[in-house]
Amino acid sequence: MALEERRAWIAGVVAVLGYAGYLLAVLLPESGRPIAERPYAAALLWSIGAAVVVSVALSAAAALVRPEEGAVKDLRDRQINRFGEHVGQSFVVIGALAALLLALAEAAPFWIANVVYLAFVLSAVLGAMAKIGAYRQGLPQW
Repeated sequence: MALEERRAWIAGVVAVLGYAGYLLAVLLPESGRPIAERPYAAALLWSIGAAVVVSVALSAAAALVRPEEGAVKDLRDRQINRFGEHVGQSFVVIGALAALLLALAEAAPFWIANVVYLAFVLSAVLGAMAKIGAYRQGLPQW
């Protein structure tokens, strides 16, 4: 497995686990309060920060396991990375539009923040899946 494919796996798995941890932190403790009134900001920031740190640490560890693989990034790796980033960015756009609509509808900040966070997670997961698929099946021919 190429280093870039391992990094895609790391990004996808860490995004899912970080979001799952966030959901558990927000949904479980205070089941009596309405969801939009629960404290979420600290859990959101901690889960994003932890996901970034864990992802960087695991990517660095993956590069240290086989340092010779990390030295060479060929044209195929760059094309797959670009393809995955393009696919993943679609959810960033969808999330931004959803957040804009929620802001215009004067929704609670809880919902706006959560739509943006979900869009980032879906972007990371979809981008990682596209990269992994491209490594396994090849890039799509247009």
